[in-house]
Amino acid sequence: MNILLVALISFLSCSKDTPTQFSQDALNDTFITLSGETIPFNEILTKHKGKTLLIDVWASWCKDCIKGMPKVKTLQENNTDVVYVFLSLDKSMDSWKRGIDKYQVEGDHYFMQSGWKGDFGTFIDLDWIPRYMVVDETGTIKLFKAVKADDSKLINALK
Repeated sequence: MNILLVALISFLSCSKDTPTQFSQDALNDTFITLSGETIPFNEILTKHKGKTLLIDVWASWCKDCIKGMPKVKTLQENNTDVVYVFLSLDKSMDSWKRGIDKYQVEGDHYFMQSGWKGDFGTFIDLDWIPRYMVVDETGTIKLFKAVKADDSKLINALK
């Protein structure tokens, strides 16, 4: 009986807290701009300081990402004061840029050169795309994870 109680307490106490701040490694991970320049994630956040950000990790080859784009466009229509940051996991910069044009993705665009297992992807425990996050005006992660653009948690985090 005591062993079962200890096991249960150990299991329950191992629950992982949801981060509200980006790790230093994630902040230092570098992305590529549409003009081909390298930029650390921290500078992307600084560029939009004082604004709410919706971060959308996506790829043009991802069926679920493309299926979700009309819902993202609805979010953009309903939340015009939010900055939309798109982080692409496309296999090449050419396919990334073609995808932006093909699906008329409006927002601030970056190529995730470090991929799924880079410092940023590891920090957010990236296991599926699309992946949505919301960062508030103070730089705090308000919503750590959503995989659907019409998720009520996502919509509420933008208010």
